[in-house]
Amino acid sequence: MTFSRVLIANRGEIARRIIRACRESGLVSIAVYSDADADAPFVHEADESARLGPTPASESYLSVEAILTAARRTGAEAVHPGYGFLSERAEFARAVTEAGMVFIGPTAEVMEAMGRKDRARDIAERAGVPVTPRFEPDAVPAEAFPVLVKAAAGGGGKGMHIVGRAEDLADALAVASREARSAFGDDALLIEKYIEAGRHVEVQVFGDAHGEVVHLYERDCSAQRRHQKVIEEAPAPFLDSGVRRVLLDSAVALSREVGYVGAGTIEFLVAGTEAYFLEMNTRLQVEHPVTEEITGVDLVQWQFQIAQGEPLPLRQDEIACEGHAIEARLYAEDPYAGFLPQAGRVVDVQWPWHERVEAAIDRAPAEIGTAYDPMLAKIIARGATRDEAIDALVDALSQTAVLGVTTNTGFVRRLADSTAFREGAVHTAWLDDPAAAGSLLERPEVPASVLLAAADLLTDPGEDSPFGARDAWRSLGSGSDAVTLLDQHGSEHRVDLAAWRRGHAEPGIAPWTTRRGGRVWAALDGDIWTIERPDPMARELRSALGEETVNAPMPGTVLTLDVAEGDRVVTDQRIATMEAMKMELTLVAPHDGVVGELGARPGQQVPIGHMIARVTAGGEDAR
Repeated sequence: MTFSRVLIANRGEIARRIIRACRESGLVSIAVYSDADADAPFVHEADESARLGPTPASESYLSVEAILTAARRTGAEAVHPGYGFLSERAEFARAVTEAGMVFIGPTAEVMEAMGRKDRARDIAERAGVPVTPRFEPDAVPAEAFPVLVKAAAGGGGKGMHIVGRAEDLADALAVASREARSAFGDDALLIEKYIEAGRHVEVQVFGDAHGEVVHLYERDCSAQRRHQKVIEEAPAPFLDSGVRRVLLDSAVALSREVGYVGAGTIEFLVAGTEAYFLEMNTRLQVEHPVTEEITGVDLVQWQFQIAQGEPLPLRQDEIACEGHAIEARLYAEDPYAGFLPQAGRVVDVQWPWHERVEAAIDRAPAEIGTAYDPMLAKIIARGATRDEAIDALVDALSQTAVLGVTTNTGFVRRLADSTAFREGAVHTAWLDDPAAAGSLLERPEVPASVLLAAADLLTDPGEDSPFGARDAWRSLGSGSDAVTLLDQHGSEHRVDLAAWRRGHAEPGIAPWTTRRGGRVWAALDGDIWTIERPDPMARELRSALGEETVNAPMPGTVLTLDVAEGDRVVTDQRIATMEAMKMELTLVAPHDGVVGELGARPGQQVPIGHMIARVTAGGEDAR
């Protein structure tokens, strides 16, 4: 059962985390990669590497055959699945063990039992763990609403919808079923009572092959958008001591009931002094670093030891909880446009040097595509108290910048520093409620210091230029040193550099900037702006034509076209729907007008930026 060569069936920041643990344990690390990741940091950091196949996950990271072939070719003796991809697929765990290798995780039988939410509920009830009321699709009483529809086979918020009215249930079931089938290959659904304003609290558990189970305390993961976590912390703040005892005891009891071996997480929904079982994750969690920070335990090292048949390194009374730790997930997404995933080329990157960083990239240039999850990194901060940990995280996010791609860094920084978060008012649905989140979901204005720095860089002719003085002198008299700039959202800004140089304008805190040709990227307090000089000819041409295209925001499949050429449409009317990254996206008309041309058809796969429809302002109906 012992091993010395570990193949990591994953990518990005978790692959790098496991590689580091292998190095510290004296194990040989073997990375696998798709064509898109051939030059990724985790590939270079591993002791050995093997190509899986093309970029699509179905042909690489989700291909059991490709991974087993790579394992045999490299002489791997064990496989660590990380999280996501195949980490909770029982058929993968079974295939690894049948191939004569050690699967670093629970058995396939336990994964089958706990991997489905419906079966996990039954086991939880047998173990005496509290669960939420459940309903059949055709027998949901009127008084039960709101209810939560969720995929029985899935996780990560995919296939999950809150339904507030009985008349909306059928549509929610149809959408959730499609999403579940696409994400997990299984469209089975659960309908449960939705606990409003609930908190997501989970317990880290560990079991060994000798029948021992311990908990490593709890984490709070209530700051979520669309059921996907944004900020996690340990221990859970503002938690009733009696509820904490129920959570910890229930997690251990459930793990014993199922005979759990390895690292796992039991998730609960907490409302006041009530707690309800949600699900069990039969793998390492994204947020495991905060537990490591408060317990001093290396969970990946423990995984290696338990997988080799060793007993748990510590007894329950030897596991201490000290201080507070908090983690922010950084995604390539636009939080002010419905958290839409983003793609692009990273031109520069800066991580805070004084806090723990788990990042997929550490250098530029780097390409961020849409083939995989958009998470770029995790920033983890620690303090003696919760306030100290939050302050450290806010400071770390202020020093973080990924230039060239839109990220949620500035948004997460403001969320962590908000009164609502500091006082514990953020629950699982808080960010999805515009009335609660308020200005946090409003795109911030471009700071004057960013505009000044960008204007200064974009008007700099270089040291060798005879026009390098930039003093606004003109042969026909004094001139103006005002500059017009355009940000990435199409807004124009007028900047008076002369007033700034004369000391009449307050520059503010200087941003971190990078210039590439006629474009400047600037970072300040986690927010990123792209600034350039506008092209007046292009603007005049668009104005004269009075038209605008509706483009695919990312690569995906066109599901529906809801208009025909010649149809008159109004602003924000639905033009089409797309599926991208296992989400349904709605594309709408940019203004009132007439559909002049359609550039796609239902079922067609389109690249990012592909023209779906052209809408011309004014005009007459063609039909």
